[in-house]
Order: sequence, then C-alpha cells, then structure tokens
Amino acid sequence: MTLSETVSENPSENPSDSVPETAARQVEFISLSHLNPSTELEPIPTRGIDLRYMRRYVAALEDGGYDYTLLPYGSSTADSFVVASAVGQLTERIKPIVALRPNTTPPLVGAQKLATLDQLTEGRAVVHIISGGSDAEQARQGDYLPKEERYARSTEYVELLRRAWHEPAAFSHHGTYYDFDDFGPGFAPYGDTIPISIGGSSDEAFTLGGQLGDIFSFWGEPLADIRAQIERVHAIADAAGRPRQRIWVTFRPITAQTDELAWAKAHDYVERIARTFQAGSFHKRHHSAAPPQNVGSQRLLGFAAEQDVYDRALWMRTATATNAGGASTALVGSPETVAAAILDYVDIGADLISIRGYDTLNDAVDYGRYVLPLVRQELAHRETTGRRGTLQAEHLGALATAGA
Repeated sequence: MTLSETVSENPSENPSDSVPETAARQVEFISLSHLNPSTELEPIPTRGIDLRYMRRYVAALEDGGYDYTLLPYGSSTADSFVVASAVGQLTERIKPIVALRPNTTPPLVGAQKLATLDQLTEGRAVVHIISGGSDAEQARQGDYLPKEERYARSTEYVELLRRAWHEPAAFSHHGTYYDFDDFGPGFAPYGDTIPISIGGSSDEAFTLGGQLGDIFSFWGEPLADIRAQIERVHAIADAAGRPRQRIWVTFRPITAQTDELAWAKAHDYVERIARTFQAGSFHKRHHSAAPPQNVGSQRLLGFAAEQDVYDRALWMRTATATNAGGASTALVGSPETVAAAILDYVDIGADLISIRGYDTLNDAVDYGRYVLPLVRQELAHRETTGRRGTLQAEHLGALATAGA
C-alpha cells in the first residue's frame, strides 16, 4: 500500500488530514558524495579517491532522483572545489554543494571558483559556508582565530562573495579581515546568483545565517526543537528585511522491509559503529572522546542523554556512538515509516532533506528506490487533493525501547 492510497475517501473520517501551509513548497533531497567505500561500519584504511566507486556513487544519486550532493571539506580530505567540478561533469542534473571554509580560500578567489563551477554546470552550483566548529581542526591549516571572530570573518566573506558576483564596476574594500583595491567586475555566475548556505546551532551561526544566508542547515533533532530553531532563524531574517531561508535538515536513515527488521538492523549498526570509533579506525584524528566544542554536537548528545527515541522514528543512539561527530542521528523504520518521518519535518518547515546512510552506496540506492518516491508521491497527492494521506506507520518509541 502506498502513502497516498491510505487516504480516506471521506474527509470527515480524517479530522487531521488538512494540508499544512508549507505543503506547496518545493521539497528537494540532498546526499553527501562518498569518494571511496570506507564506512563507519566497515572502515578501509585509505586517503585516496576510488574513481570507479565515486562514479558509481554519483550515478546512483542521479538515477535515484536526488537533487543535490554535498562535497564536504576537511583538512585531510579531498578538495571540495575539485570534486564538485568532477561531479558537475559526471551528472546532468545534480547540484553540487561546495563546503567552503573561509580560512582556506580568499573571498574574491572563492567567488571566482564558485562562479566558474556555476558556469560549467549551467547554474547548478551551491556553496555551504563553514566557519569552523573545532579550534583543533581549524589550527591544522593555520587558522587560530577564536570562534566568535571566525563567524565575524564569515560575515565579511559572504558579503564579498555577493559583491564580487554582482558589482557592475571595480570596487575596493578595507575591512577587518580582508583588504584590497580596485577589484572587478568579477567573474559572473551562470544565472542571477549562487545560493549560500549557512549552518550551525550557536548564536553566531544564527546571526550570520539569519541575516545573510539563502539556506540554513540543521542536524536531525526532535521536531519541536527544529521547529523552534526554524522560527528563530526566520525571525532574524524578517528583522533584517531578507527573504526567509530555505531549511535543510540532515538524517542518517536505517531502513529495512519492516519496522521490526529496521530496528534489529539499527541495534546491530550501532554496536559496529561504536566498535569502529572506539578502535579509532574511522577518521581517527578528527573524532575523539573529549566533549565536542561545537554547539550542534553538544545539543545532539544532550538529547541522547535524555532518551533514545523521539517523535515517530528519530533515534539518538548513533549520535552517542560517534560522540556526535557530525550528522549522526538516524530515522529508523520501513521505507513507509521513514518517509512519514521525513514528511513530519516537511510539515514544520523543512525544504531540503539530506539523507545519507551508514552503508553509504547501498543506502543511497535504497533511499532513491523506496523512500524518495514515497515522499514525492505524498506531496503530489496533497497538491492534487488538498489533503494529506494517512501514513500507515506506528509510533515506534515503545518498540525501540523494547528492542534495546
């Protein structure tokens, strides 16, 4: 039975079936691109790119109906600009999202690189600005600014990106972090502009993203907390007189044919992930047992300390296993349950849903086959009928607790 087929033909039988105001928004899907088969479940010692695997992975995203792929950045990872350019040429439709740390690329050079990517991909480029949540990681590439100043630098950086793309004549700038004379006009994007994404949970991140971002990203938190954070960033945008940001939320779904099988799989996964991280065999230098410095990770660990399962299917134990080292919270259940959980977040304001698995390539294929179509089918049903479907997915809190 599909999601839309579960709607009662009599509206009076579904007192809560009215479509929320957010249902008409465009909802799109993101996945991170993996460059080799090493995973948290089965780490493979490597620092390189497995080109055959990368091609398979990117093709799976294109074939699976994803809209974007994130090219992450780390001090010891592949360069996100170069990989984004490769992804752009390996695909026809996927939009590459370049993760960019301002300390690594001067703003006028960053604007030039992004506009070049945008031209090469005919308007598909997106940039995600990372101010830096870890002093230790920033220091690995010689950045010793304290956190508050990193966000102040990012503010100046984003303003200069836009000026470099849009100023019709040469301009000079003498700011706190950047100083130059008579630049421009810069190399133009393919279209009107390039979307700029900001993420984070700190006060500084909200100020930067609310005042200057086109997209604001969150890790997967309980619904009530995400709703409050969406309201907060949108209020900042309103006060600044800017359009409200599109909202990006990230999850690591664990799916199987039934809810029971998915929870058994989830408990097996978390044991394997915990062993991997305890052994230090996955991103050893960048994940530690020390309390995380960034607010987002602190929040995930706080939620995990209170309970394992929230809402329909949000599981926090994977965050505990990884010390919340990045996006780590799972949605657990059958494809129908996971699709229903995703729609819960769409209903409170999420526009961009990032889903990537722990079994990276296989999960990307499965999500494209079984989860994305269900979400899109339900949204199409809502648009056609003006009513939501009744999702046949139980609240799994008691089931998950019983299986713990």
